[in-house]
Amino acid sequence: MRLRHIEVIQAILQTGHLGTAAEWLQLAVPDVDAILKDAEQQLGFMLFASVRGRLQPTREALELQSGITRLYEVLEPVQRLASSLKSHHAPPLRILCTAPLAHQLLPQSIAALRRRFQDTPCNLSSQATRDIVKSLLLGEADLGLSLHDPEHPQITSTALTQGKLQLLAPHGWLKPRQKYSALQELAGQSMIGLEGQDPLSLLLASKLQALRPAPVIQTRVQTYQMMRSLVEAGEGLAIVDPFTASGAREAGLDTCPLSPPVVVSLYALTPRDSTTTPALNTLVEIITHKAETLLAGTAS
Repeated sequence: MRLRHIEVIQAILQTGHLGTAAEWLQLAVPDVDAILKDAEQQLGFMLFASVRGRLQPTREALELQSGITRLYEVLEPVQRLASSLKSHHAPPLRILCTAPLAHQLLPQSIAALRRRFQDTPCNLSSQATRDIVKSLLLGEADLGLSLHDPEHPQITSTALTQGKLQLLAPHGWLKPRQKYSALQELAGQSMIGLEGQDPLSLLLASKLQALRPAPVIQTRVQTYQMMRSLVEAGEGLAIVDPFTASGAREAGLDTCPLSPPVVVSLYALTPRDSTTTPALNTLVEIITHKAETLLAGTAS
């Protein structure tokens, strides 16, 4: 089959009508009908049958549909690139970040970048650090942002700035002007746990369980943002990254660093020996500045 055959089949699968499919494809109805018949002749079986005024896909067409869908998923990035080249735009910046960085840091940084590089498209996505590394190695991303250094031989990890893990509590839980919270203060408290193999969570788990009495954890979630939402709902206390704490403090929750402090670094991840662009270099500079500004409110 040719790509034109696939376009016609997909359009009819979506619309169920020859005329509507022709409108979608901006072709004449006889042309669409001829392309469909040519596809059926090459394949050796019918793809659609007319039932009460609609074109119903045959069993064979339905089996082809999943393959056609996968093909379109592969073609979409190519079409976006072609559109960018046609408009003389720069190639898109493909940025991945972990969930804590997706709510404030990356959106604010992209907005600042847009004021300086108006025609640079950006593709943004949130992934776990291990998936960011895979995407970088496969050439599917240009930059990853994480609070963990993956220590991979083919990935360059650059520490941009540092913050501290924060206790997150309902408004009024901390004493006025309280600058830090000792771990021992969490003994016996109702807390929200973090599921998975997050390195920061694993670092604290053993220390919390060593407290007497140990904190009571009845709810576990997968992201720091969900932990913040549960603290807001009165489910208990939480220990979160400094970027989540920054947004929570602005929303009126109590936050303060732990004592002794647990330092967290923000890393820029790039494929080793990869080439950079002015837009990418500028974005990293903006991210660093924005991160330092956000963390300034959680440094005490």
